[in-house]
Amino acid sequence: MNKSLIILLVVVLLVGGYFWSFYNGLVQQSQAIDGQWAQVENQFQRRFDLIPNLVSSVQGAMKQEQKVFGDLADARTKYSGAQTTSEKAAAAGQVESALSRLLVIMENYPQLKSIEAVQTLMVQLEGTENRVAVERGRFNELTLVYNTRVTQLPGKFLAPMFGFSAKPYFEAAAGSETAPKVNF
Repeated sequence: MNKSLIILLVVVLLVGGYFWSFYNGLVQQSQAIDGQWAQVENQFQRRFDLIPNLVSSVQGAMKQEQKVFGDLADARTKYSGAQTTSEKAAAAGQVESALSRLLVIMENYPQLKSIEAVQTLMVQLEGTENRVAVERGRFNELTLVYNTRVTQLPGKFLAPMFGFSAKPYFEAAAGSETAPKVNF
């Protein structure tokens, strides 16, 4: 009797240890994804801080292109009001769309490129866009590892018991596969 009780206790401890480890691993991965999303948002914020400066630098020379400025402002407002990762990603896509239209317009006004403030802002914005791309890639890599864990066995059955489910990837905005036309 004593021997079977010890065996049962060892089995319970092993199974309990596995559940403990599995749960803590999911928490760690989920927190890593949330932290990486914060990095993406950090780069979005940098972009959003640069955009008004760029807009004000070129706005006076481009009064007839006011719609794109309004679209940028609306997209930034939507991002500010977004609550979930998916809503924020969609709003960021709208910002990117409006920003790409602004860049196309700027290509049509070569005199703007010679303004030093515009050049500096464009370089900063380009660097920020590269940072956003890197952070999004890291976010999706972490999400891939996590989603694989919660969808493979035994995670498929254990993760929901602990309240974990697959997380959404950051996906490109609709229409982003089509490059904007630039006329020289």
